[in-house]
Amino acid sequence: MSEKTDKLRGIDRLPIFPLPLVLLPNEMLPLHIFEDRYQTMLADVSRTGNMFGIIHFESAEAFTDRPETGTIGCVAEIRENKDLGDGRANIVTLGTVRFRLLNYADAGTPYLMGEIEFFEDVPVNAENLESLANETFELFERVARAAFSLSGNRGNLPEISRTDPESFSFLTAAAFSFDNGLKYQLLQTTSTVERLERLREVLVKAAHELESGAEIQKAAKTNGHINKKIEL
Repeated sequence: MSEKTDKLRGIDRLPIFPLPLVLLPNEMLPLHIFEDRYQTMLADVSRTGNMFGIIHFESAEAFTDRPETGTIGCVAEIRENKDLGDGRANIVTLGTVRFRLLNYADAGTPYLMGEIEFFEDVPVNAENLESLANETFELFERVARAAFSLSGNRGNLPEISRTDPESFSFLTAAAFSFDNGLKYQLLQTTSTVERLERLREVLVKAAHELESGAEIQKAAKTNGHINKKIEL
């Protein structure tokens, strides 16, 4: 059991906040709390650990009014809470541990309360995993440098911390604007290897396209000629 899941030992219920997005572990997410039920939720969790569960839910596309049981979500830990004075609040959360929604509990609250179980990736061969993580990190750096070059070297070059492969895989995924479908696939897999391999596949393509684009931009600035083009 990791330090993160150990912190949640004994917790088998969480307030559920359905949103049309996927939160990943190690991903920062700012939220504006304005609905009455979530104002109540915020007041409740502020007294009980500052944590709630976020589950991806597109209400316009669903046949029910809440996420189905069995859905995977991520615990959001409140890191900042700015009270706006009228019940509303701006908060900043950090994704921590993944969970599976087992059932709904009747807790007498205006918001959903879910019975949940936490999970992490299945341990694998550390040597092979480290090699794959290193390769993915190098690809991430290539993408970051190419994107920085295309921006005209404005702003700051994106950075990502080196950490254990599982956390690193989520940090990498959180650094890109992936669609909800891909993010959910990355969230639900219990194999760090599979997640890194999927990220490697995406990053190889992104690195090639961005580096080609940077080369085209450089040639254009010098009135040069180049036959490559980038597909958008």
